[in-house]
Amino acid sequence: MPAFPPLRVGRGGDRLRRAVRRRRRAASAGLAVLAAALAVVGGTEAAQASRGAAAPPAVKPPPAAVRWVSAPVRIADAATVRLLRPGDRVDVVAAERAGPPRVVAAGARVAEVPAPEKGVGDAGALVVLSVPRETARALVGAGAVARLAVTLC
Repeated sequence: MPAFPPLRVGRGGDRLRRAVRRRRRAASAGLAVLAAALAVVGGTEAAQASRGAAAPPAVKPPPAAVRWVSAPVRIADAATVRLLRPGDRVDVVAAERAGPPRVVAAGARVAEVPAPEKGVGDAGALVVLSVPRETARALVGAGAVARLAVTLC
């Protein structure tokens, strides 16, 4: 009969312990790499702030929903208004006697072009624009002191 080495009972549990140790090492190595990456990303901002560098700009919350309103505007040239159709985009320009012309509303959407009024003469023509509330206020103010014109976008 050949010589057999002695049987060792209970070696299976040792394999399990070694596998668990390997997984722990792999998990701890992964966490170490993640911590190093976070330290590099976050550390540069903290280091700049500690050196007296300008702090990163604060993130502003998104503005409240813009309220769109319909603003009736009298345009000085009635023939220009006849070229407009609902859905067109226009820039409204205010031409004052003192000073250069200025753009009051950029990219305003034409909501409606009412039928021309009879017997008005050279008073211009009305057009209804869909603009933000602040732009509507500027249009009203400009219309009171200047002649308004439109340019197609």
